[in-house]
Amino acid sequence: MSEHTHRPVPVLEAVAGIVPPRVVSNEDLPAHWDTNDVWVRRRTGIGTRHWVDEGTSTGDLALAAAQAVLAKNPAGDVDAVLVATSTPDHPMPGMAPVLATRLGLGGVAAFDVSAVCTGFVYGLATASGMIAAGIARRVLLVAADVYSTLISPDDRGAGVVFGDGAGAVVLRAGESGEAGEVLGFDLGSDGAGHDLITVPGGGARGRAEPGRYGPADGHFHMSGREVFQHAVTRMTESSLAALKNVGWTTSEVDRVVAHQANARILSLVGQRLSISDEKVLGNISRVGNTGAASIPLALADAVARDEIHAGEKVLLTAFGGGFTWGSATLVWPEVA
Repeated sequence: MSEHTHRPVPVLEAVAGIVPPRVVSNEDLPAHWDTNDVWVRRRTGIGTRHWVDEGTSTGDLALAAAQAVLAKNPAGDVDAVLVATSTPDHPMPGMAPVLATRLGLGGVAAFDVSAVCTGFVYGLATASGMIAAGIARRVLLVAADVYSTLISPDDRGAGVVFGDGAGAVVLRAGESGEAGEVLGFDLGSDGAGHDLITVPGGGARGRAEPGRYGPADGHFHMSGREVFQHAVTRMTESSLAALKNVGWTTSEVDRVVAHQANARILSLVGQRLSISDEKVLGNISRVGNTGAASIPLALADAVARDEIHAGEKVLLTAFGGGFTWGSATLVWPEVA
């Protein structure tokens, strides 16, 4: 490629978030879980979460989030649709082609990203790469999960943590130096921890080994105590790597938005990065852990509450099943 060849850069254009209307407070949790508001808040920092009602799927939330973000930017055609989720409506086909058709965008490139709670960051990297490579000019990225449909009715540990939701962003091809420019990433994985966050049954392994999995293996399983330290360590290390990639120090970061896994995890990551609590944005107390949707939901919430402003240096970081982890840096744009 000639040194004079123009290379487009990915620019964040809009963000939106959607949660289902049903609010579940700590007092509303199932009585047989034998819990209370003080216990849940102390362990997780969560006071309420939103769960879908019967008849609402991940795809329905994804559609609502997509419509909301596209309404903010009616001009310009979307030529690629990505969906990050680990609770798809069906094992196949992917959700993105169906979403594109429901939006009236049939014919565009569309595919899913599967990286569990790191899905949004992986999707952001993928969308950014498509723009930088000239494959797409404007990309719709939706992250959506309905973990309430995966949690066992008897699993108090996971049940108190997870909520449902969807978040969406639009990225466009722009110029270097623009506000909203997505600057860089750090991505990683470690499959040795695959069984610590998992839905064991329902896949090809179960069909290959009949009798290996029972009905309970169709539910979400997480080894919370072991995952906790992995999440803190990996998000901290990944954040530092992402900052190094763009030449930022932690003191230069204006806002951190991490995957809303647990309030104690968020606090520890901030401490290890030497970033003050007021710079660490989040909404876990109101929506819980919404999986891949958590970062775009938190960003949309920060915009609505006027907690994030154009020109600020923003760090995103996440950790999820797989294990997967990733971080991104960008300069925040002027968004509605």
